[in-house]
Amino acid sequence: MRALIQRVSRASVSVGGQVVSSIGPGLLVLLGVGREDAERDADWLADKVRALRIFPDADGRMNEPLGDRQVLCVSQFTLYGDARRGNRPSYVAAAVPTLAEALYERFCSRMGAERGVFGAMMAVELVNDGPVTLIVESPPARGAARGPREGPA
Repeated sequence: MRALIQRVSRASVSVGGQVVSSIGPGLLVLLGVGREDAERDADWLADKVRALRIFPDADGRMNEPLGDRQVLCVSQFTLYGDARRGNRPSYVAAAVPTLAEALYERFCSRMGAERGVFGAMMAVELVNDGPVTLIVESPPARGAARGPREGPA
């Protein structure tokens, strides 16, 4: 799984012009699910994101975890887009929708996150705080090859 994490002052997601979720200070997580991902990946990634020390402490240093701050999670299969060859990204590494939705929901539940609408065309608005933006990936399964697969895309 891949998460693009942004520390935000506020964020919201709309579908068809209607706001479906919004948060104040916290994290916006754009979440991609890969075809090889499993429940352990969702659990590991949620725990990792929750523990990241990217919020300021009393001295202004990035030293505090999420704590009671809010999270907004948006499904983002395009995080698995591979544009190394040609000009049209390949999404073969992204999970099929049924697997992706189940793992997205598991991640969101574990995080206590507000949600976008899985599979919908969404408008995401945010005010990045810092700015602080990170990419975090779940570790590959034991014995799995690291990095993208080679071959036709």
